[in-house]
Amino acid sequence: MSEAPGRIATRRVHAGRILQLDIDTVRYPDGSTGELEMVRHPGAAAVVPVLSPAGADDPQLLLIRQYRYATDGDIWEVPAGRLDPGEGPEDCARRELEEETGARAGRLDRLTTIYTTPGFTDERIHLFAAYDLRMEAHRREADEFLQAAPHALSTVLGMIRDGAITDAKTIVAVLFFAGFRAGL
Repeated sequence: MSEAPGRIATRRVHAGRILQLDIDTVRYPDGSTGELEMVRHPGAAAVVPVLSPAGADDPQLLLIRQYRYATDGDIWEVPAGRLDPGEGPEDCARRELEEETGARAGRLDRLTTIYTTPGFTDERIHLFAAYDLRMEAHRREADEFLQAAPHALSTVLGMIRDGAITDAKTIVAVLFFAGFRAGL
C-alpha cells in the first residue's frame, strides 16, 4: 500500500504582509509526486447584514460598493476581511461589519465556510448573517474606499443573475442566505 496523499515538503518563496507563497512537494492519491504553488492565507470572514426584522418577505440587505484594484474598479460586496492573528471567525465578522458599515450586530448566525480557490490557495472564508443591527460610525481603514447601500433581497438576487455582482463570496453568501433563511 502506498503512502497517504499530502505534503512531503514545503519551501517558502515569498512572505508578504497578507499572504505567503510556498512551493509544496506533494504526494498524489496514485502515489506519484509533484510540486504545487500554494498561496497561504490566514482566512477571512464575510457577513450578510440584514436590515429588516426577522421574517420579512423581501428583507433589506446592506451591501458595499468598494474599489478593488484587482478588478480595475468598483464591485458590490458584503462586508468582509481577513482574520487577525488569534481572532475567531465570528469576532472577525463583527469587526469587519462595524469597520466597513458602522453596523453592530445584535445577532450573528453562521451560514457556512467556503474555500475561495482550492486549486492554489488554502484561504477559507467563514460566512455569516447579521441581524438586529444598530447603526454607529464606521471605522474604515485608509485603503478602503467604499459606500454602503441598502438593497432588497430580490434586487440583490437580480444583480447576481444579471452579472452586476461578480464577487464570489458575496454570491455564495447571498444565495446561501436566500436559500436557507426559511430553514429549508
